[in-house]
Amino acid sequence: MTAFYLATVADISQTGLMGDPIFDEYYASNVEFQSNIVIQETKMQAAGSALLNKIGPAVLISHSQGGLMPWVIADAVPKLVKAIVSIEPTGPPFIDAIFSTGMTRPWGLTDIPLTYSPVPTNSTAPLQTQIVANNGTGSGTCLIQASPARQLVNFKDIPVLLETSEASYHAVYDDCTYEFLIQAGVPAQRLKLADIGIHGNGHLHFMEKNSDEIAVVLEAWIKKTVE
Repeated sequence: MTAFYLATVADISQTGLMGDPIFDEYYASNVEFQSNIVIQETKMQAAGSALLNKIGPAVLISHSQGGLMPWVIADAVPKLVKAIVSIEPTGPPFIDAIFSTGMTRPWGLTDIPLTYSPVPTNSTAPLQTQIVANNGTGSGTCLIQASPARQLVNFKDIPVLLETSEASYHAVYDDCTYEFLIQAGVPAQRLKLADIGIHGNGHLHFMEKNSDEIAVVLEAWIKKTVE
């Protein structure tokens, strides 16, 4: 224990622990977290749509827990969302994975209502589900809508890029989120970094040494899609 406290900055500069300047910079960027997801999504929908109404059309880029937010914002102001870049978003649909296995997100992607056609009549269980094989790598099955699937009509003109790294825990289930989007009529594209020669990344792309390389790829997709 004494040796730990006597360690120099140089000794721990690349550990990913407190004292590592990369970790410390990331930790300093964190803010308070609203643990009630319904409240979080509701307030972010109001705030995000108000922002876009003020500044005009935008591309929404999200990561991880923040991945819920473009869905609720775009559903409220679809004409102001040019595209969505969804980097390993919260998922998979309807159920948690890896850290727990409880049922959640009854609207598929979110905990609060999204605009489906036909309109669901049961607010508690708005979407009927089915278990299908996962055609991608990772978990063996996916939970998606039962056929015929209700359509996310406000997303029909919003291109979505769903991006996943090679060594992230999201690699086992992000294909399920992609299948859900396609089934619901969303013009989604799938990008696995390993498929384009970007290897070794975990969940926090922006903290990793090749983050600039990933950013170049995402920026190119945005320019190609929006411009």
